Amino acid sequence: MWRSGSDGGADGKTVVCIACGSSLRRSDAREYDKEGDRWSRRGKDFEHLCKECYRNLCHQPRDELEALLVDIADDEELSRSDFLERYYGAVEERYGSAEGPES
Repeated sequence: MWRSGSDGGADGKTVVCIACGSSLRRSDAREYDKEGDRWSRRGKDFEHLCKECYRNLCHQPRDELEALLVDIADDEELSRSDFLERYYGAVEERYGSAEGPES
């Protein structure tokens, strides 16, 4: 039996883009995994992005980002400027100066 194409996607599901809030068919959406590992699927609930928002994402690796952010916050309430100062310092300490020859 052929599908009519009006069932909302392969599983008939509609999802919401986490970036812009638009509703779209699941088959027209892109999966987003906040852990950065969408290939390990067991026990995960994925969030979704529309194609336009997905294209606007930075697709650079973020292997150590979560740990870096946890180290910086250290369960403290920080102002935005204090957080950014700590972040910049931690990145410079771990990876070198942004003004250095590696940049």
